[in-house]
Amino acid sequence: MNNTQALYDLAPMLEVMALGLVIALGPLAWVWWRSRGSTPVRRLQALTVLTLFLTFDLVMFGAFTRLTDSGLGCPDWPGCYGSASPVGAHSEISAAQQAMPTGPVTHGKAWVEMIHRYLATGVGVLIIALTVGAWRQRGANRVLSPWWPTATLVWVCLQGAFGALTVTMKLFPAIVTLHLIGGLVLLALLCLQAVRQTQHTKGVAPVALPGGLRWLLAGAMALVALQSVLGGWVSTNYAVLACTTFPQCQGSWWPEMAFSEGFQIWRELGHLQDGSLISFAALTAIHYVHRLVAYGVLLVLALLVWRLMRARVLADQARWLAALALLQLLTGLSNVILDWPLVAAVLHTGGAAALIVVLTWALAASRTATADARAVHAQARASASKRRVSA
Repeated sequence: MNNTQALYDLAPMLEVMALGLVIALGPLAWVWWRSRGSTPVRRLQALTVLTLFLTFDLVMFGAFTRLTDSGLGCPDWPGCYGSASPVGAHSEISAAQQAMPTGPVTHGKAWVEMIHRYLATGVGVLIIALTVGAWRQRGANRVLSPWWPTATLVWVCLQGAFGALTVTMKLFPAIVTLHLIGGLVLLALLCLQAVRQTQHTKGVAPVALPGGLRWLLAGAMALVALQSVLGGWVSTNYAVLACTTFPQCQGSWWPEMAFSEGFQIWRELGHLQDGSLISFAALTAIHYVHRLVAYGVLLVLALLVWRLMRARVLADQARWLAALALLQLLTGLSNVILDWPLVAAVLHTGGAAALIVVLTWALAASRTATADARAVHAQARASASKRRVSA
């Protein structure tokens, strides 16, 4: 690899941005065509939903990029060896691959990394369009402040900065994990806006939930967010295979672990802050903490699904939560038992992102019930019970 290669080469910036604009033109044209007879508020709602869907796809492709070790396929940013695509960097990539055949730079990995950047730029353009549209319709769209898409735009710019640092700091674990967290926060921001706008356009009021159930929903969100951070830490430190058996780890219920080493946050990949190599016990601690918290997440999600079904509210969200919890259990076990297969690993990341989206959907589509609403709900449940008994 060329050691004199600049980490930041802004020469291809305009070309990469132009490619992102071209990618965004497709979704923008589709929304305009499908919503050509609708009001501007409805078009904005449709664009928000589509942007949420494409952002979820971007998070999935980002997981694929990370799990195929393609993150350093182009060691500079925003282009690839100063070019806007791997085509212009063919000779540099070939030289790097020849110098280090098992290294991070190959033609395939370079294309995966650059496609991820193109898609991210396209999503950025869509969020710019959302922000402009929100400010233009701020008088008609009273349900959602234009500051929400503005905050989303600021966040996606910050997310792009973390993406650049992921490359230039050579997969620094804390930065890579922050990049993953940033993607999940971006999904939550877009989901909240999509739900509120959809409710407004359909004339649907938020569902009133008992205070305890609302708090359980918020607690599940916090726990899933924590588990997502721990999962990102497992992945970025390559600690998945520290435990290859289940339910025990290395033949023990409490294997040898070095928590202080495993959770040193600011350090290079594979090293500790003093420069020494990270121990296997530290990787075991990273893995096992994620596994232990997973038990708590599954229990809380099971309780939440049961409470929602029992209260007969947010039934769609409850079914999605049950299915995603099962998916996470199966893919998590597959990662351990089947030696981290790529499909299962990508699906596990996608499942975590989907849980964040569904929990945000449930929170945005509901509110804490007032005393009067709780009384009416209790009376309705009592009447329904009497009808079942009499029948």
